[in-house]
Amino acid sequence: MDVVTLGRWQFAITSMFHFIFVPLTLGLSVLVAWMEWRFVKTGDGTWLRMARFWGRLFVINFVLGVVTGITMEFQFGMNWAEYSKYVGDIFGAPLAIEATSAFFMESVFLGLWMFGWNKVSKKTHAWSITLVAFATNLSALWILLANGWMQNPVGANIVELAGNPLVSRRAEMADVFAVFTNPYGWVKFFHTVLSGYVLAAFFVMGVSAWHLLKPNEVVLFKRSFKAAAVFGLVSGFLVLGTGDFHGSEIAKTQPSKLAALEAVWETHKGVGLSIVVIPDSEAERNSLELITIPKLASLLAYRDPDAEIKGLKDIPKDLRPPVGLVFHSFRLMVGIGMLMLLLSIAAVYLSFRDRIEASPLFLKLMIPAMALPYIAGQLGWIVAEVGRQPWIVYGVLKTADAASKSVDAAQVLFSLVAFTVVYSLLGAVDAYLLVTSAKAGPEARLPAGLDATGKGV
Repeated sequence: MDVVTLGRWQFAITSMFHFIFVPLTLGLSVLVAWMEWRFVKTGDGTWLRMARFWGRLFVINFVLGVVTGITMEFQFGMNWAEYSKYVGDIFGAPLAIEATSAFFMESVFLGLWMFGWNKVSKKTHAWSITLVAFATNLSALWILLANGWMQNPVGANIVELAGNPLVSRRAEMADVFAVFTNPYGWVKFFHTVLSGYVLAAFFVMGVSAWHLLKPNEVVLFKRSFKAAAVFGLVSGFLVLGTGDFHGSEIAKTQPSKLAALEAVWETHKGVGLSIVVIPDSEAERNSLELITIPKLASLLAYRDPDAEIKGLKDIPKDLRPPVGLVFHSFRLMVGIGMLMLLLSIAAVYLSFRDRIEASPLFLKLMIPAMALPYIAGQLGWIVAEVGRQPWIVYGVLKTADAASKSVDAAQVLFSLVAFTVVYSLLGAVDAYLLVTSAKAGPEARLPAGLDATGKGV
């Protein structure tokens, strides 16, 4: 394989591995902050023990997320130097802001939260985890605005650099306001962050279900399950809504991705949506279409049932994304999302009817269901990034032109293998620590100097 292919594999592996940790960090930080504020308001020590237990799992996940995220930035210079030269003026701004504001904020206040239990007031302590949650989500905003620019490049001028031996063309910032208010980036931010909330909710419900089946710390884990069920249900419906807006944004900015998502081969108006489809890229048609809802695809994409959707046949083959992978990833992601909504509805119903303990089959189901939002999240990134191909910056810079020219395939292959081995070890360590800590449950009693009323906090 050539440098471009190996570089794509390396970035895909490292970024998808990194995204195992990111969504849990986004959602669990919010839940832990809410639990601690409930303790501040009520003085109920159960809320305090909940915050400490789930906060411990949050910290384990956060540390691994930081470690795996750092290597991704190095790859911009190692494997994608031409990309860095071309878009550095645009892409560097949100990444720099993220590092100097959000990352520093979450690091400082996470330290205060971890080591300040006996040293600051309980309100100050609750504010520290609240600021961690805010900074974590702010970090996601800046990164997703950067990614949003790759999907929909706005606010930039492409200039020719005559006489420059390193790069002949580059993107220069022309309108920082347009870059930071890019609709694609904002819709992507809300959709991604809310999906992280759903993942955290299923994580908390799954761990709580395991303890309720034991049974162990029933009051604490019933309360955790109920809170996560509501959080997951509300977030799930918001994910559905933002996903609809995201589809409309794709229709405006990336017609090739839209055509691949819906497997539309011929350009026509009033395109229907088929529930069962098998696309055939070689024959440039769908070999099977069943249960078609007339005009629904046009309505969802353009808010107009008679709108025209550009077919893949009117897009040059070298500018089309891999249709099969994008289409099936999208359909599977949507299917898993609908299943999670149904499970969340059932979880809320059983919790509010106080029947969760009497539903062992449902509790057993919720343990493997923890994997569902992880799978859906990875599929979502496949849709977003593979669906953009062959462009690394849509319509502006092709992926094949963005790879470093000063490295060879052997060097990239070596680093790919090294990263894979190291990440596998990190993944094993993370899984061991999370599983061990989750099974151990909350502290049997609070540490000395920290009583159930919050004295000493």
